[in-house]
Amino acid sequence: MLHNFTYYTPTRVVFGRDTEQQTGALVREQGCRKVLVHYGSGSARKSGLLDRIEKSLEEAGVSYVELGGVVPNPRLSLVYKGIGLCRQEGVDFILAVGGGSVIDSAKAIGYGVADDGDVWDLYDRKRQASACLPIGVVLTIAAAGSEMSSSCVITKDEGGIKRGYASDLSRARFAVMNPELTMSLPDYQTACGCTDILMHTMERYFTNGGHMELTDALAEGLMRTVLRSARILREHPDDYDARAEVMWAGSLSHNDLTSCGIREKDFSSHALEHELGGMFDVAHGAGLAAVWGSWARYVYKSCLPRFEMFALRVMEVEPGRDAEETALRGIEAMEAFYREIGMPTNLHELGIDPTGEQLRELAEKCSIASGGKKGSAKVLQEADMLAIYQASLG
Repeated sequence: MLHNFTYYTPTRVVFGRDTEQQTGALVREQGCRKVLVHYGSGSARKSGLLDRIEKSLEEAGVSYVELGGVVPNPRLSLVYKGIGLCRQEGVDFILAVGGGSVIDSAKAIGYGVADDGDVWDLYDRKRQASACLPIGVVLTIAAAGSEMSSSCVITKDEGGIKRGYASDLSRARFAVMNPELTMSLPDYQTACGCTDILMHTMERYFTNGGHMELTDALAEGLMRTVLRSARILREHPDDYDARAEVMWAGSLSHNDLTSCGIREKDFSSHALEHELGGMFDVAHGAGLAAVWGSWARYVYKSCLPRFEMFALRVMEVEPGRDAEETALRGIEAMEAFYREIGMPTNLHELGIDPTGEQLRELAEKCSIASGGKKGSAKVLQEADMLAIYQASLG
């Protein structure tokens, strides 16, 4: 059964070589007075990217201030610092130069400046946002899809609590995407990004309740493209076409294109990983790969037709004797792909060995963050979450 849907994608995409040189003109079109240039590590400066962007802003007559220091699993403490800086400097536009962590941090700062109250209240589900400063993006990592999504994830320093929040108010006004900017990424980071892109698509694919043939075909084609491109980049990291395919797939995987017509998304794997990221500060894509196989084996019988389709259409396995054997072959093929690109398939391979007490804490936090239950392929409660964590130990 096809379900009603609203598809909203207001972000202007400027894609291709040297497109970062258009940044100043794109910002000027927003009619802002002062921009916060928000970025992560010193690599953005060392590579010359920040210099090119700032030159573009200056040539467009746009004034700016800077705030770097965003880390993976972006921290609330830096968000608070950014909010204070923006208010002090009269900033009315935020330019995120980086990947998902930088964009998410920029969105949180945007909420905090434009909206009254403690910004963490949004992530703690105590209230809804009423405004957000406009955001622009120069993308340097293909992974999170935050450049075209409504969502962002922030980690509270105290307690390592990682929470997400979504509102169309934070959707970027524009996203500049030059695939060449991703060529200097380490192989591990590229692989993490490809994993996140696949997961964003699978979280919309493995669901019960409504699907469109066209939406399925788009999702399946996107996943096959990422699988193929990730293998190319493993051997040829400077392959422009493969970089471009992955970068565009990252945006389309999380702008809700592949959820048109479904009743609800799943996102259980993301919920499980968020708690791992909060407690152990692991790379997001790697954490997803480490729990996915255990999640899939736990839920596949409740969503068997989708897992069988995935096995045949995406992983292109030989059919088994029945739907269940085919589904399991698809899960095994995906895990084999993770290993092929250097991703973990359990928590031990991820580099962590949680104690029983820590596993129970992870499950409890995951349940609280999910409002007591999570999932569509199979609805998970705290006991189910704990079972999946336990199965993920390796």
